[in-house]
Amino acid sequence: MLAYLGRRKGLRFSTATWRFVRGVSGVAETTAKERVDTIVIGAGVVGLAVARELSLRGREVLILDAASSFGTVTSSRNSEVVHAGIYYPPNSLKAKFCVRGRELLYRYCSEYEIPYKKIGKLIVATGSSEIPKLDLLMHLGTLNGVSCLRMLEGFDAMRMEPQLRCVKALLSPESGILDTHSFMLSLVGEAENNHTTFSYNTVVLNGRVEEKKMHLFVAETGLCEAEAQLELIPSLVVNSAGLGAQALAKRFQGLHHRFVPSSHYARGCYFTLSGTKSAPFNKLVYPIPEEGGLGVHVTLDLNGLVKFGPDVEWIEGTDDQSSFLNKYTERRNSTPRSESIIRISKMDHWNLVIQASVLSFLDQNSLPQILLSGRGDSWSSRSC
Repeated sequence: MLAYLGRRKGLRFSTATWRFVRGVSGVAETTAKERVDTIVIGAGVVGLAVARELSLRGREVLILDAASSFGTVTSSRNSEVVHAGIYYPPNSLKAKFCVRGRELLYRYCSEYEIPYKKIGKLIVATGSSEIPKLDLLMHLGTLNGVSCLRMLEGFDAMRMEPQLRCVKALLSPESGILDTHSFMLSLVGEAENNHTTFSYNTVVLNGRVEEKKMHLFVAETGLCEAEAQLELIPSLVVNSAGLGAQALAKRFQGLHHRFVPSSHYARGCYFTLSGTKSAPFNKLVYPIPEEGGLGVHVTLDLNGLVKFGPDVEWIEGTDDQSSFLNKYTERRNSTPRSESIIRISKMDHWNLVIQASVLSFLDQNSLPQILLSGRGDSWSSRSC
C-alpha cells in the first residue's frame, strides 16, 4: 500500500511536496512527488529475481505490485518444470538463457534448500512421421549445449515408463521440477534482507519520459480509474509486469511504441489425474511440440501429483473470457488425433472427464480416464 512506501530505508514521501502536472491522463493537478533509486514493476518471479540481484549490487529497490502479495498471476500458474534448453534456435537468447539459467537455478536451489528434483523428461514420437522432428530436437539441444541427451528406441522408453506408448523418445536427464512458491519466498527474503521495499496493492497507472528520467504515476489498487496519488521519479525502472507489461509500456508518454513488443495472448488449462494410488509416471512426458506451445504433456510435482496440460487457446486479450468457463456442455475436438477431446457437464460440482484418447502416448488400457472434480469457478486458477 502507498502508506507503506516510506517506512523502509529512510524513504520519506512528503505530502507537502506538490507539483503542477499537465498532459498525463488520470493525474491530478497537484500530485505528491518523490525521487527513488530503482523501481521494479511486478512482483512475479522475474521481478523478484531482478529486485534481489539489484539489491545485492547495492541499489535501493522499490518493488510495486497491484496484487496483495507476490507471484499471484503467471508465476503461480505453470507446470513448475525446469527446462533443459532443447527447443530454441541455436545462439538465440532463449537458448543461451535457458541453458545458463537452468544451471544457476539448480545451484540456487541447492544452496538455499529449495525443494527440487532432476527427474528427467521424455519427448516422445508416437508414429514414424514424428521421428524426423524428434531428430531435429536432438540436434537443436546438442547445438544449444544441453548435456546427456539420449535417443531411445520405443521399447527402451517403455521400459522406463511402462504406461507409455511410443516408437521413439528423446531422454533429457537435466530436465526437472521445483517448488516455485518456495523459490519465490526465498527471493523475497533475500531482497528484503538487502533493504528492498515491497509495496503491494499499488498499481502503476501510466508515466512519461522527461529529461531522460521516467516519471511514474501510481495509485492504490481499486482506485485505478481515479487520479494518481503519487508521482515517483526513479533513476532506473524495470518493467516486469508480466501479461500487462506491453500495455503499461504503451502508457509511457515519450517511449516510442516501436520499442514495445507486440502481444499475442494464449491461455492453457491443466487437468489433474485422480483415482490412482501412485503416479503412473516417474518422468516428465512431452509430445512433439505443436504450434503455440509444447503440446499437452504430463508433469509431476514434488508431492507426486500428476497434471496434464496445458492446452492452447488463443485469445484477444487478458480480459477475454474462455469458453471453457461456461457451465454448459461443450464438446471440443481440436485435432485429428483427438488430443483435446473435452466434455464438460453442467452440475453443482463439475466433473471433467478427459477420455484416454486425449494423449496419444498413454496406454489406453491402463488409464481408462482422467478425472478432475471441483467447483466451476476453480478452473481459472489453473490456467496460465
